[in-house]
Amino acid sequence: MKRWILSIITTLVIWGTGAYGYHYVKDAIPSSLTAASTLIAETSGPAEPASFELKEIISQTQKLVVKIELEDGTLGSGFLYNDKGDIVTNAHVVANATDVKVKTTDSNEFDGKVIGVSTEIDVALVRVPGMEGMDPLPIARERKGEIADEILALGSPLGFQNTVTTGIISGLDRTLDIPPFEYKNLYQISAPIAPGNSGGPLVDGKTGEILGINSAVANQGNIGFSIPITDVLPLIEAWSESPMESLPNISLDSDLLSSEESFTMADHSEYLVAYFYESLNARDFVTAYSLLGSSWQSSLSYEEFRGGYLKTVSVSIDEMTTVKNGSGSTVTAVISAEERGESKTDEKKYKVTYELGYENDQLKILSGEGEEIK
Repeated sequence: MKRWILSIITTLVIWGTGAYGYHYVKDAIPSSLTAASTLIAETSGPAEPASFELKEIISQTQKLVVKIELEDGTLGSGFLYNDKGDIVTNAHVVANATDVKVKTTDSNEFDGKVIGVSTEIDVALVRVPGMEGMDPLPIARERKGEIADEILALGSPLGFQNTVTTGIISGLDRTLDIPPFEYKNLYQISAPIAPGNSGGPLVDGKTGEILGINSAVANQGNIGFSIPITDVLPLIEAWSESPMESLPNISLDSDLLSSEESFTMADHSEYLVAYFYESLNARDFVTAYSLLGSSWQSSLSYEEFRGGYLKTVSVSIDEMTTVKNGSGSTVTAVISAEERGESKTDEKKYKVTYELGYENDQLKILSGEGEEIK
């Protein structure tokens, strides 16, 4: 039985937004983030990067993270690397493709062309003329992430564009061998990544700088891994300056999950329910409300919905099971909720049941009910 633990990252007052991915093994819960601080120089070394509010980092980064789609339906993510319109992604996302579609968070769609792809390292570069001249994301070129660094993983897991997951760097120098790629010096991260998230950026939760490239590479341990950006900068720069004239053919191992096709209705349903609670934990009531079906929304105003959760401090999912129900599904979960009382915070357990189905090709939570477990 799976145990789902939702990441909870707070600033002094503001809760950072986040989302919960299907594959999630967490070694530690991130410690609290502080509010924006000033740049402090140390006499023994270089100055540390400036720290920013988490919501500001998320907002600025999301604008430059894209969804990549191939003709065969393969989905992935990428991020704007420079002002030439070059998008960094994983090689397994664009393997054996020349032309791709790139969609931004504001729903603009552009044509992209693969100008570089490695057969050994899971990295590729896509040039998007329509994004030329845009200011790229900041890159941590001179430093690497460290254990317990608070990070964000952005992308389009399972096709849910503009998704942010939160966590920490929980391991360093990990190695995986999944033919044809060798993954070396990887960051192990607690922020969940899933198919569609591949190629998205791993972002420093305090500075907003890109630390790595996320790779939902295999069914091994349900742990997230990210390629350090510093390890592939020479390759990316070479392609940007001199695009490949011909692209290699890449034979992907069956363990590589380059598409959401390997995920079942149950996977999508559990992801959506977990995303719902993660949004509540982040105090992002707008996103949580948007996941409800139109019928439920018509009988429950946003103000009523938000008011029902104002005293909820946090929620974790202890157990979750899904049963297919026609074209939809029924998700049953046991949750633990910390609720703020008049004088103290109490923890209560609830059994909740949700009916999920599609509306306009989007999976929604159509209805739900819950009861306290005494």
